[in-house]
Amino acid sequence: MKALLDTHALLWWLFDDPGLSRTAREVIASPDNTLLVSSASGWEISTKFRLGKLPEAGEAVHRLPGLLQTAQMQILPIGLEHALAAGLLPMHHRDPFDRMLIAQAQVEHLPIITSDAAFHRYDIDVIW
Repeated sequence: MKALLDTHALLWWLFDDPGLSRTAREVIASPDNTLLVSSASGWEISTKFRLGKLPEAGEAVHRLPGLLQTAQMQILPIGLEHALAAGLLPMHHRDPFDRMLIAQAQVEHLPIITSDAAFHRYDIDVIW
């Protein structure tokens, strides 16, 4: 299975946070699955770190490419089709980073690993 990680799920996995659900942890840990991380997550982590909203994410900001490589996660770049889809989404979710992840999940036909209940309002499969 291929799956896209929401930013909080990525951080919780990387730093072994107990908030990660058992199901999400099993999907991420399975060597049979291909895990994707959006470029938008890097943008979100660094932006929120700079604003002081994610002070604990300093290591992720400075080492994210290496952390993803060690975790065997692939980067999903933001393409024009993703950008257009994100702009056309209904406003069930106001966070622009999450809207990009939702659009990428739709365009790429991927389930997304997230605890965010607002994701259920879109036409995507949610794993939690």
